[in-house]
Amino acid sequence: MDSLTRRRFLLASGVTGAAALAGGAAAYTLKDILATAGDRPAEARTLVLVTLYGGNDGLNTVVPYADPAYHDARPDLAYGAAEVLRVDGELGLNPALAGLHELWGAGCLAIVRGAGYPKPNRSHFQSMDIWQTGSPDRPGTTGWLGRWLDANGADPRLAVSFEPALPVLLAGERGAGAAVPVTRQLARKALADPVLAAFGQPQPGEPALRARATACFADLLAVDALVAGAREAAATEADDDTEGATATGGATSPLAAQLDLVAQCVEAGVATRVFSVSLGGFDTHADEKQAQSILLGQVDKALTAFAGRMARTDAGRKVVVAVYSEFGRRVRANASDGTDHGTASDVFLLGAGVHGGLFGARPSLTDLDDGDLKYTTDFRDVYATLLERVLGTDPERVLGPWPGRLKGILDTTA
Repeated sequence: MDSLTRRRFLLASGVTGAAALAGGAAAYTLKDILATAGDRPAEARTLVLVTLYGGNDGLNTVVPYADPAYHDARPDLAYGAAEVLRVDGELGLNPALAGLHELWGAGCLAIVRGAGYPKPNRSHFQSMDIWQTGSPDRPGTTGWLGRWLDANGADPRLAVSFEPALPVLLAGERGAGAAVPVTRQLARKALADPVLAAFGQPQPGEPALRARATACFADLLAVDALVAGAREAAATEADDDTEGATATGGATSPLAAQLDLVAQCVEAGVATRVFSVSLGGFDTHADEKQAQSILLGQVDKALTAFAGRMARTDAGRKVVVAVYSEFGRRVRANASDGTDHGTASDVFLLGAGVHGGLFGARPSLTDLDDGDLKYTTDFRDVYATLLERVLGTDPERVLGPWPGRLKGILDTTA
């Protein structure tokens, strides 16, 4: 196989993330994680971090339907008052978020408005690095949850990614989280199995870093096959009329499949305190309304099924889910009925221990920064609150002397 083509494929798959490799990332199986069942303290809480890759449009997710500036900026892309699922007299959720709207009504959904950071970067890769390292001021080499992992013994099984490749946010200085991929998103469906297997074969004389990436890729394929087999077995055993099945066979999207496995781990009482899952496709430069609606529908079904399942057990009620994207979109629609890269957006928190409501100030749609929203909540306020209230860690060990917190958003006794 051509060496350059092979190298490009490994890079595109995300396997060769420098920080993750430097942190000692390795592929684990679901069996490895379930082997820790019973190892966690009964009072321990769990954080599930959901990344929406591509830059989800916050203005069409939490819709300022009553603001004339919103409709002026997006005459064909805006949602009207009769279309949204109302949160209050000014805001409403996207019509695709019916399940989350029910959680809002039950007081289990918090919306953090205007989340961002100073001097925003509109590059997908650089902005995501900033969010995942928690370092807007200077380039980071470790993820914010990787540093938490370092501070808590560096056992990879404490922080698990069910994504196609380990994200930088779980890479620390002394170790990294465990990678247990669920789907074959890292592989192009058009490639036959023998071709994929060839990407995972070592080649004489290749650089050490690429050899390590190759081995990791081979491990990911092996784990993917294992999980796929488990999903097929679960689908065979599941009741045909059970909606939102509790086995991975009932999953209807990549995010749902990942959250199904998170639920299994939580219910088994595994040692893992942090789970990372994701869904991509949110780079909606054209024909946004329909595309985003489909994606948000997947997010809604996956999150509400997971939340319902978690509400049934003591361990599940100690789970907090945080949903974010690397940036929002520009206020004004472009000529292709889409939106371009923007800045501030919303962060969702949900779970039994979440105090539902609106947190942070809503950014102005007229007082803009070169056409973009000005952030009103530093995302490190969110991280510090999650570290302190969910993971029971002094945020200074991870973020340095960061003073900000989101007051009243999380219950420490739930």
